[in-house]
Amino acid sequence: MRTEGLWVKCDGCRQIIWKKDLEDNLNVCPKCDKHFRIDARSRLAQLLDDNQYEVFDANLVSTDPLKFVDLKAYSSRLKQAAQDTGLTDAVINAEGKLNGRSVVMSAMEYAFIGGSMGAVVGEVITRAIEKSADTKRPLVIISASGGARMMEGVISLMQLAKISAALARLDELKVPYISILTDPTTGGVTASFAMLGDLNIAEPGALIGFAGPRVIEQTIRQKLPQGFQRSEFLLEHGMLDAVVHRRDLKPYIARALDFMVQAA
Repeated sequence: MRTEGLWVKCDGCRQIIWKKDLEDNLNVCPKCDKHFRIDARSRLAQLLDDNQYEVFDANLVSTDPLKFVDLKAYSSRLKQAAQDTGLTDAVINAEGKLNGRSVVMSAMEYAFIGGSMGAVVGEVITRAIEKSADTKRPLVIISASGGARMMEGVISLMQLAKISAALARLDELKVPYISILTDPTTGGVTASFAMLGDLNIAEPGALIGFAGPRVIEQTIRQKLPQGFQRSEFLLEHGMLDAVVHRRDLKPYIARALDFMVQAA
Protein backbone atom coordinates (compact mmCIF):
# COMPACT_ATOMS: atom_id res chain seq x y z
CA MET A 1 0.00 0.00 0.00
CA ARG A 2 1.38 3.43 -0.95
CA THR A 3 1.12 6.05 1.78
CA GLU A 4 2.65 9.11 0.06
CA GLY A 5 0.31 12.07 0.34
CA LEU A 6 -2.01 10.31 2.80
CA TRP A 7 -0.77 12.30 5.79
CA VAL A 8 -0.69 16.05 6.43
CA LYS A 9 1.32 17.96 9.05
CA CYS A 10 -0.64 20.74 10.76
CA ASP A 11 1.17 24.07 10.88
CA GLY A 12 -0.73 24.91 14.06
CA CYS A 13 -0.19 22.01 16.45
CA ARG A 14 2.51 20.22 14.39
CA GLN A 15 0.53 16.98 14.60
CA ILE A 16 0.37 14.47 11.74
CA ILE A 17 -3.19 14.08 10.46
CA TRP A 18 -4.71 11.39 8.25
CA LYS A 19 -5.66 13.34 5.12
CA LYS A 20 -9.10 11.72 4.88
CA ASP A 21 -9.88 12.81 8.46
CA LEU A 22 -8.84 16.37 7.57
CA GLU A 23 -11.05 16.43 4.46
CA ASP A 24 -14.00 14.98 6.38
CA ASN A 25 -13.57 17.82 8.88
CA LEU A 26 -13.87 20.53 6.16
CA ASN A 27 -10.06 20.86 6.07
CA VAL A 28 -9.95 22.02 9.68
CA CYS A 29 -7.43 20.33 11.98
CA PRO A 30 -9.41 18.00 14.30
CA LYS A 31 -6.80 18.49 17.04
CA CYS A 32 -6.26 22.29 17.20
CA ASP A 33 -8.98 23.73 14.90
CA LYS A 34 -6.49 25.34 12.52
CA HIS A 35 -8.32 26.23 9.29
CA PHE A 36 -6.35 25.03 6.27
CA ARG A 37 -6.59 27.00 3.05
CA ILE A 38 -9.02 25.53 0.54
CA ASP A 39 -9.70 26.30 -3.12
CA ALA A 40 -12.54 28.31 -4.61
CA ARG A 41 -14.51 25.27 -5.81
CA SER A 42 -14.42 23.79 -2.30
CA ARG A 43 -15.79 27.06 -0.95
CA LEU A 44 -18.71 26.95 -3.36
CA ALA A 45 -19.34 23.27 -2.59
CA GLN A 46 -19.47 23.93 1.15
CA LEU A 47 -21.77 26.94 0.99
CA LEU A 48 -24.16 26.24 -1.89
CA ASP A 49 -26.89 23.63 -1.53
CA ASP A 50 -26.05 20.15 -2.84
CA ASN A 51 -22.94 21.55 -4.56
CA GLN A 52 -25.29 22.74 -7.33
CA TYR A 53 -24.49 26.06 -8.97
CA GLU A 54 -24.10 27.74 -12.33
CA VAL A 55 -20.83 29.50 -13.14
CA PHE A 56 -20.96 32.73 -15.16
CA ASP A 57 -18.42 35.14 -16.71
CA ALA A 58 -15.78 32.40 -16.69
CA ASN A 59 -14.36 33.23 -20.13
CA LEU A 60 -12.54 36.49 -19.34
CA VAL A 61 -8.74 36.39 -19.65
CA SER A 62 -6.01 38.95 -19.04
CA THR A 63 -4.47 40.64 -22.09
CA ASP A 64 -1.18 41.31 -20.23
CA PRO A 65 -1.52 45.06 -20.93
CA LEU A 66 2.00 46.00 -19.77
CA LYS A 67 3.78 42.99 -21.33
CA PHE A 68 5.27 42.62 -17.86
CA VAL A 69 8.40 40.55 -17.22
CA ASP A 70 10.21 39.97 -13.92
CA LEU A 71 11.84 36.57 -13.25
CA LYS A 72 9.52 35.29 -15.98
CA ALA A 73 6.94 36.76 -18.32
CA TYR A 74 3.53 37.56 -16.85
CA SER A 75 1.95 35.79 -19.83
CA SER A 76 3.82 32.61 -18.80
CA ARG A 77 2.62 32.97 -15.22
CA LEU A 78 -0.97 33.28 -16.45
CA LYS A 79 -0.68 30.16 -18.59
CA GLN A 80 0.86 28.15 -15.75
CA ALA A 81 -1.76 29.32 -13.24
CA ALA A 82 -4.57 28.46 -15.66
CA GLN A 83 -3.06 25.03 -16.20
CA ASP A 84 -2.64 24.41 -12.45
CA THR A 85 -6.11 25.56 -11.40
CA GLY A 86 -8.29 25.01 -14.46
CA LEU A 87 -9.46 28.65 -14.18
CA THR A 88 -8.95 31.67 -16.42
CA ASP A 89 -8.21 33.93 -13.44
CA ALA A 90 -8.32 34.11 -9.64
CA VAL A 91 -12.09 34.14 -9.05
CA ILE A 92 -15.21 32.07 -9.78
CA ASN A 93 -18.67 33.65 -10.10
CA ALA A 94 -21.59 31.37 -9.33
CA GLU A 95 -25.37 31.44 -8.96
CA GLY A 96 -26.93 28.95 -6.59
CA LYS A 97 -28.94 28.48 -3.42
CA LEU A 98 -27.80 28.82 0.16
CA ASN A 99 -30.27 27.12 2.50
CA GLY A 100 -32.89 27.47 -0.23
CA ARG A 101 -32.27 31.17 -0.86
CA SER A 102 -30.98 32.21 -4.30
CA VAL A 103 -27.66 34.05 -4.03
CA VAL A 104 -24.85 35.37 -6.21
CA MET A 105 -21.43 34.27 -5.00
CA SER A 106 -17.83 35.08 -5.93
CA ALA A 107 -15.06 32.86 -4.56
CA MET A 108 -11.41 33.86 -4.96
CA GLU A 109 -8.72 31.31 -5.82
CA TYR A 110 -5.44 31.86 -3.94
CA ALA A 111 -3.60 29.27 -6.05
CA PHE A 112 -3.97 31.55 -9.10
CA ILE A 113 -1.02 33.97 -8.67
CA GLY A 114 -1.75 34.42 -4.98
CA GLY A 115 -5.38 35.33 -5.61
CA SER A 116 -4.15 38.70 -6.84
CA MET A 117 -6.64 41.16 -8.29
CA GLY A 118 -6.00 42.38 -11.83
CA ALA A 119 -8.36 43.69 -14.48
CA VAL A 120 -10.10 40.34 -14.96
CA VAL A 121 -10.74 39.72 -11.27
CA GLY A 122 -11.99 43.28 -10.91
CA GLU A 123 -14.32 42.93 -13.88
CA VAL A 124 -15.63 39.50 -12.86
CA ILE A 125 -16.42 40.62 -9.32
CA THR A 126 -18.03 43.82 -10.62
CA ARG A 127 -20.24 41.73 -12.90
CA ALA A 128 -21.27 39.58 -9.91
CA ILE A 129 -22.24 42.74 -8.03
CA GLU A 130 -24.21 44.03 -11.03
CA LYS A 131 -26.02 40.70 -11.41
CA SER A 132 -26.91 40.84 -7.73
CA ALA A 133 -28.19 44.39 -8.17
CA ASP A 134 -30.21 43.55 -11.30
CA THR A 135 -31.81 40.44 -9.81
CA LYS A 136 -32.07 41.73 -6.19
CA ARG A 137 -30.42 38.54 -4.97
CA PRO A 138 -28.02 38.73 -1.99
CA LEU A 139 -24.30 38.81 -2.74
CA VAL A 140 -21.60 36.78 -0.98
CA ILE A 141 -17.90 37.33 -1.79
CA ILE A 142 -15.25 35.01 -0.34
CA SER A 143 -11.85 36.71 -0.32
CA ALA A 144 -8.49 34.93 -0.41
CA SER A 145 -5.90 37.25 -1.89
CA GLY A 146 -2.46 38.78 -1.64
CA GLY A 147 -3.88 42.05 -2.99
CA ALA A 148 -3.63 43.96 -6.26
CA ARG A 149 -1.69 42.27 -9.07
CA MET A 150 1.57 44.18 -9.52
CA MET A 151 2.06 42.83 -13.05
CA GLU A 152 -0.81 45.07 -14.21
CA GLY A 153 0.34 48.22 -12.42
CA VAL A 154 -2.20 51.01 -12.01
CA ILE A 155 -4.77 49.00 -14.00
CA SER A 156 -5.04 46.63 -11.05
CA LEU A 157 -5.40 49.54 -8.61
CA MET A 158 -8.27 50.95 -10.67
CA GLN A 159 -10.29 47.85 -9.78
CA LEU A 160 -10.56 49.03 -6.16
CA ALA A 161 -12.58 52.07 -7.21
CA LYS A 162 -14.61 50.19 -9.82
CA ILE A 163 -15.73 47.46 -7.43
CA SER A 164 -16.37 49.93 -4.61
CA ALA A 165 -18.57 52.05 -6.90
CA ALA A 166 -20.59 48.97 -7.89
CA LEU A 167 -21.03 48.08 -4.20
CA ALA A 168 -22.25 51.61 -3.48
CA ARG A 169 -25.03 51.09 -6.06
CA LEU A 170 -25.88 47.73 -4.47
CA ASP A 171 -26.12 49.44 -1.09
CA GLU A 172 -28.48 52.07 -2.50
CA LEU A 173 -30.74 49.26 -3.72
CA LYS A 174 -30.66 47.71 -0.22
CA VAL A 175 -29.47 44.35 -1.54
CA PRO A 176 -27.54 42.48 1.19
CA TYR A 177 -23.81 41.89 0.74
CA ILE A 178 -21.89 39.54 3.04
CA SER A 179 -18.10 39.52 2.88
CA ILE A 180 -16.20 36.41 3.98
CA LEU A 181 -12.51 37.00 4.72
CA THR A 182 -10.27 33.92 4.68
CA ASP A 183 -6.55 33.31 5.04
CA PRO A 184 -5.04 35.46 3.65
CA THR A 185 -6.95 38.63 2.76
CA THR A 186 -4.49 41.47 2.26
CA GLY A 187 -3.55 44.53 0.20
CA GLY A 188 -5.99 46.10 -2.24
CA VAL A 189 -8.68 43.47 -1.62
CA THR A 190 -8.79 44.37 2.08
CA ALA A 191 -8.71 48.07 1.12
CA SER A 192 -11.81 47.68 -1.05
CA PHE A 193 -14.59 45.10 -1.24
CA ALA A 194 -13.46 42.72 1.53
CA MET A 195 -14.18 45.34 4.20
CA LEU A 196 -17.29 46.85 2.59
CA GLY A 197 -19.81 44.15 3.43
CA ASP A 198 -23.02 44.80 5.31
CA LEU A 199 -21.59 41.98 7.40
CA ASN A 200 -17.84 41.22 7.47
CA ILE A 201 -17.12 37.68 8.67
CA ALA A 202 -13.71 36.02 8.98
CA GLU A 203 -12.59 32.45 9.51
CA PRO A 204 -10.55 31.77 12.67
CA GLY A 205 -6.85 32.60 12.45
CA ALA A 206 -7.07 34.29 9.05
CA LEU A 207 -4.37 36.84 8.18
CA ILE A 208 -6.18 40.07 7.33
CA GLY A 209 -4.52 43.41 6.68
CA PHE A 210 -3.23 45.93 4.19
CA ALA A 211 0.58 45.89 4.48
CA GLY A 212 2.19 42.74 5.86
CA PRO A 213 3.37 42.59 9.48
CA ARG A 214 7.06 42.55 8.53
CA VAL A 215 6.65 45.69 6.41
CA ILE A 216 4.83 47.44 9.27
CA GLU A 217 7.50 46.47 11.82
CA GLN A 218 10.27 47.75 9.56
CA THR A 219 8.36 51.00 8.98
CA ILE A 220 7.43 51.85 12.57
CA ARG A 221 10.52 50.22 14.14
CA GLN A 222 8.38 48.50 16.75
CA LYS A 223 7.45 44.94 17.58
CA LEU A 224 3.81 44.20 16.81
CA PRO A 225 1.44 42.64 19.39
CA GLN A 226 0.92 38.88 19.48
CA GLY A 227 -1.70 37.81 16.93
CA PHE A 228 -1.62 41.16 15.13
CA GLN A 229 -3.65 41.08 11.86
CA ARG A 230 -5.27 37.76 12.73
CA SER A 231 -9.05 37.67 12.60
CA GLU A 232 -9.50 37.44 16.39
CA PHE A 233 -7.35 40.56 16.89
CA LEU A 234 -9.36 42.46 14.28
CA LEU A 235 -12.65 41.39 15.87
CA GLU A 236 -11.44 42.60 19.27
CA HIS A 237 -10.53 45.98 17.74
CA GLY A 238 -13.81 46.50 15.90
CA MET A 239 -12.65 45.73 12.35
CA LEU A 240 -14.87 42.66 11.90
CA ASP A 241 -18.43 41.73 12.82
CA ALA A 242 -17.77 38.07 13.58
CA VAL A 243 -15.25 35.23 13.48
CA VAL A 244 -17.05 32.04 12.49
CA HIS A 245 -15.80 28.44 12.38
CA ARG A 246 -15.99 26.89 8.92
CA ARG A 247 -18.54 24.28 9.98
CA ASP A 248 -20.86 27.05 11.21
CA LEU A 249 -20.38 29.41 8.28
CA LYS A 250 -23.29 28.31 6.08
CA PRO A 251 -25.99 28.40 8.80
CA TYR A 252 -24.56 31.70 10.10
CA ILE A 253 -24.82 33.32 6.64
CA ALA A 254 -28.31 31.87 6.15
CA ARG A 255 -29.54 33.39 9.44
CA ALA A 256 -27.91 36.72 8.61
CA LEU A 257 -29.58 36.82 5.19
CA ASP A 258 -32.96 35.97 6.70
CA PHE A 259 -32.60 38.95 9.02
CA MET A 260 -31.26 41.31 6.31
CA VAL A 261 -33.93 40.49 3.76
CA GLN A 262 -36.70 40.97 6.33
CA ALA A 263 -35.15 44.23 7.50
CA ALA A 264 -34.90 45.54 3.94
